[in-house]
Amino acid sequence: MEAKEGLPTVSLDKVKHIILILSGKGGVGKSSVTTQTALTLFSMGYKVGVLDIDLTGPSLPRMFGLEKESILQSARGWVPVAMKSPEDTNISGSLSVISLGFLLDNRGNSVVWRGPKKAAMIKQFISDVCWGELDYLLIDTPPGTSDEHISIAEQLKWANPDGAIIVTTPQSVATADVKKEINFCKKVELNILGIIENMSGFVCPHCSECTNIFSSGGGEKLAAEFSVPYLGNIPIDPKFVELIENQHSYETSLTDLYKESALFEVFKPIITKVLNEKIQSRA
Repeated sequence: MEAKEGLPTVSLDKVKHIILILSGKGGVGKSSVTTQTALTLFSMGYKVGVLDIDLTGPSLPRMFGLEKESILQSARGWVPVAMKSPEDTNISGSLSVISLGFLLDNRGNSVVWRGPKKAAMIKQFISDVCWGELDYLLIDTPPGTSDEHISIAEQLKWANPDGAIIVTTPQSVATADVKKEINFCKKVELNILGIIENMSGFVCPHCSECTNIFSSGGGEKLAAEFSVPYLGNIPIDPKFVELIENQHSYETSLTDLYKESALFEVFKPIITKVLNEKIQSRA
């Protein structure tokens, strides 16, 4: 893609597709969906980058088991932190992560910044990272429709992102906030790739029965109301939580463990729907 003068898209020149992960409110599992999207795409053989712009809650270093890692600086910008190579040599993909969490001394530290500093940090994350060649760049955004979202939209205006995956939970309090997110996307002319209903039922770790503890169907009704694609529903699976929390105690990598998990089979059809939209490569 030919970079336009004065626009911070040089670091994205070799990125074929850009997908934002949005949510109308916090606590709906947006970062979990981002993690699973990245792991699923990687397991399908794609080169994936993950950009964590949730500045007040940068949780992706922990999700990927990379908390002790640091960002390196090169002549071309920040170098993303790469995930451990999988044992399965048949997988040709790669996975790397950039997050403010790598710049904090302690994960318990809070980021108390005013809008202009947040905007400057977002601009640097988008313009000063040496991603190299990527099939997909996933951008994990803050919840809601705050100043950070406006900054992200402004920085990506000429970068031609594929669009956004919007995450909700089944309850009406969550879907009401997602309506605001959908309207935000329409105002900034950001394509909506679809809605995912997260926490849609609880999978018992003993009998594998799924119970709709938060009701169900809210995401699908919302998609129908606004005429946007419904990508599918993801249950709460305690085994995934255990996998993330205890990944360093296993001998195999997170990428290998996830591919063997039941959630990979749940998430793969959702990602396949996104891939089937066949959006033209931007690189």
